[in-house]
Amino acid sequence: KGGLQQVFVPVVDKNQVPLMPTKPSRARRWIKEGKATPFWKRGVFCVRLNVEPSSRKTEPVVVGIDPGSKKEGFSIKSEAHTYLNLEADAVTWVKEHVRRRRQMRRARRYRKTPCRANRSNRSIGGIPPSTKARWGWKLRICRWLKKLYPITHFVVENIKAWTKRGKRKWNKNFSPLEVGKRWFCHELSQLGQVITKQGFETKEIRRRLNLPKDHWIDAWCLAYLQTGGALPDNQNVLGITPLRFHRRQLHALQP
Repeated sequence: KGGLQQVFVPVVDKNQVPLMPTKPSRARRWIKEGKATPFWKRGVFCVRLNVEPSSRKTEPVVVGIDPGSKKEGFSIKSEAHTYLNLEADAVTWVKEHVRRRRQMRRARRYRKTPCRANRSNRSIGGIPPSTKARWGWKLRICRWLKKLYPITHFVVENIKAWTKRGKRKWNKNFSPLEVGKRWFCHELSQLGQVITKQGFETKEIRRRLNLPKDHWIDAWCLAYLQTGGALPDNQNVLGITPLRFHRRQLHALQP
């Protein structure tokens, strides 16, 4: 989506260490002179330097993350430029697959067929599969981006779960949303500094800059809160969707 904008190409050195992105014209010159090798990294065009870079100095690069139930936004920017905008489809099918798998497993136990004995519930005390799949998808995207850009900070919108007074099971410690968010921020802290912002802060920046409502724009506003700068000079949006691997067909109906 978006029109013709200023685009930057990710750059890595011979050891796959990310450097500051460069302009397409400079990347083409490097490739023509044999100083760099082009490659694609999951839909993003990149170059790998074959020589020692003239400078390894980097600027603070921030990733804004806007979680959502159906769509999620990511935006990578520094103070001067916006490098990449992403809009990702959320993982929404795991809960139904787990329910179907349980249904098929219970149906098999009624038949006189060889099957394993019942096991204790190993999921008690952990993260629900659907919750871990949702937040794990965000974490995989951040790890992918970390390999392309010299990212220093991750700014995440601090979504909150509804709570009810007087009911312990509705407490935030037992909410899958809060548990998943806490696990995600802990894992994300191993990649860079994690900063959380409230939703009203994102709305205020969007209203002040007169920007429309969109997932990638909210993510850009989150990064803008950390870096500052001007309006996004790159409004192209890369859409991505998670692949669904069927390792076992226990969730599928039998013919």
